Amino acid sequence: MADKGNDPVAIWQAMIGEIEKGFNSFANQAMASPEFSKVVNQVGGATVSAQKQFGELMEKYLVSMNLPSRAQVVGMAERLQSIEGQLNEIKAMLHQMQSASGSADTGSAGALRPPRTRRPHPPGKAQK
Repeated sequence: MADKGNDPVAIWQAMIGEIEKGFNSFANQAMASPEFSKVVNQVGGATVSAQKQFGELMEKYLVSMNLPSRAQVVGMAERLQSIEGQLNEIKAMLHQMQSASGSADTGSAGALRPPRTRRPHPPGKAQK
């Protein structure tokens, strides 16, 4: 086995440990300075501005391609949910009306059927 003083892995680990300590010390000093926070705020503002410009550009692109934007899709989804809610209310009211009329008329045969639109074939003619 290799001696601890001559072990390349141990030397490498010690070197990496010293580099980490130096980097941590430098980073802590840098983050404590007011200039660092000013730069971070400027970068954050630039990022927000870039995201806004990208969003506007993407919306213009989608309009030129005749495709809906995210805001339009969200709006359609909200309207669709509203319509579905109204339909559910109408179905509930119809169900209440049907159950109320069904209890008053116990002799009915069940649900109403639509009128028959197809005529039976005359006798002697074959069906297709």
